Amino acid sequence: MIATSDFRRGSTKILWNKEPWVVTDFQHVKPGKGGAFVRTKMRNLITGRTLEETFRSGEKFPEPDLEYKKVQYLYSDGDLYHFMDQETFDQLSFDMGVLGDVKDYLKEQEIYRLITFEGRAISVEAPNFMELKVAETIPGVRGDTAQGGARKPATMETGLHVLVPLFINEGELLKIDTRTGEYIERVKATS
Repeated sequence: MIATSDFRRGSTKILWNKEPWVVTDFQHVKPGKGGAFVRTKMRNLITGRTLEETFRSGEKFPEPDLEYKKVQYLYSDGDLYHFMDQETFDQLSFDMGVLGDVKDYLKEQEIYRLITFEGRAISVEAPNFMELKVAETIPGVRGDTAQGGARKPATMETGLHVLVPLFINEGELLKIDTRTGEYIERVKATS
């Protein structure tokens, strides 16, 4: 059982109304009069719907019966995206409903995490950090540094749009945080 005191942003998963939910944000509130409560923002892992709900402080929820598998992204053909289970080597195909936002991080031969609930695939998660190549951005100018904090838009090889420092050029490899979609650092080329 998971109590409201165990909630963690983005990582706590609970079973509520017979469906799996992930806690995206929460706030403990102790009013001057009456019992404490927790204001919670949650996202349904099946439908992707977000919801704000209030729970009594200390309320407990069962853990959802989620299974995790490692899958490798192979290719896409139109609306279907094809993966290979890393244990059984079975090929699995999913549409956009299962992928959601992870489609911006799909890179051939990369390993992802498939989440299933009651035997049904409900979500694919990207690794927390990925190395992606800059496909398009305006050229950097000599003397531009990260000191000023100025940013410019860049399109990555997967189609993801990211704000990057001014010194970044096309073809460079960048480390991106897939949870926030933000630039972390430039990756040194290994030769």
